[in-house]
Amino acid sequence: MLKAMAKQDTMPDTSHLKLKQWLWITILVIGLDQLTKILADQLLQHHQPLELIPMFNFTLMYNKGAAFSFLASAGGWQRWFFLVLTSVVSIFLFFWLNKLKPQQVLQYTALALILGGAIGNLIDRAVYGYVIDFLDVYYQQHHWPAFNIADSAITVGAVLLIIDTLKNPHENSKSQ
Repeated sequence: MLKAMAKQDTMPDTSHLKLKQWLWITILVIGLDQLTKILADQLLQHHQPLELIPMFNFTLMYNKGAAFSFLASAGGWQRWFFLVLTSVVSIFLFFWLNKLKPQQVLQYTALALILGGAIGNLIDRAVYGYVIDFLDVYYQQHHWPAFNIADSAITVGAVLLIIDTLKNPHENSKSQ
């Protein structure tokens, strides 16, 4: 018994190692997001579509609101609201990632994508006061709201999180 306790005390804490394994996804999302936004801002004209293939354009837009331009015309206070909200959510996601077990691969991936997307849009909001969007999907005259790499990562991460929750409902309720 004492040997087991002594061995346990001398074992290194590896929780930070498992987190580092997954943060590369977050860093990759942030890097790709910021790079593509800089390129879009420098190479595209505001609200002037550049058709790539049928039903998909690059169209530079600035979103002062949240998803689907929610609160975009609220008068300026929404910038600070979304900065605080996104910061709190990002901190929560970081700690959630840190509490996961190594076998929760799908959850790690999902949360790392969501965190990367949240931080990518947080950077825009902090630096510019708006989020740079440029991906424009449409059918005939009907356009989906423009989005970016960060939004895509958040969406894919959310879908993966839902799939993981549906596949492993008992395991996910114990990990929180």
